[in-house]
Amino acid sequence: MSAPTPSVPSTATGRRGSAGWFRFPDPVNEVAARLVAAGVVVMAAAVLAGWWWVLVPLTYGFVARVAAGPRFSPLGLLVTRVVVPRLPVAPRPVPGPPKRFAQLIGAVFSLAASLAHVAFGADFVARVLLAGLVFAATLEAALGFCLGCWLFTRLMRLGLIPASVCARCVDVGRPVRPAA
Repeated sequence: MSAPTPSVPSTATGRRGSAGWFRFPDPVNEVAARLVAAGVVVMAAAVLAGWWWVLVPLTYGFVARVAAGPRFSPLGLLVTRVVVPRLPVAPRPVPGPPKRFAQLIGAVFSLAASLAHVAFGADFVARVLLAGLVFAATLEAALGFCLGCWLFTRLMRLGLIPASVCARCVDVGRPVRPAA
């Protein structure tokens, strides 16, 4: 049985991490993030194979995880409450804001794929967007490389995301430009 996760202050809001329904965990267990990414690979591949109905839970899952972490995401709950506690590996905490940003990118891609498929019948466009999701999620699941997190860090260096959003995300040797 896993120990309860302590409540941590949010670096973005200053509020306690346990306050409110719509919060994203910080820190995030990288083991859980990689397993969720594996689930995304399977779901997106199912859509690419022609099971278009899977696009609905895939899209919902991303939107739910952006809004509140795993709290309303069936895949997130399965991974964090059932799978990870049974694994013989120690949690690997990583900052939450880059992971939330990565989920936001997934939400945008899956929403765009849904819109392309349902509203415009543009299945080719939907498949290209889903192939991008499969690529990014496979990097995360198999190699532990979070493409969204990498982009988050680059946007911080450019000053487009202020360092106050995630002070732990700033590379020690590379200064972040102040936000304009």
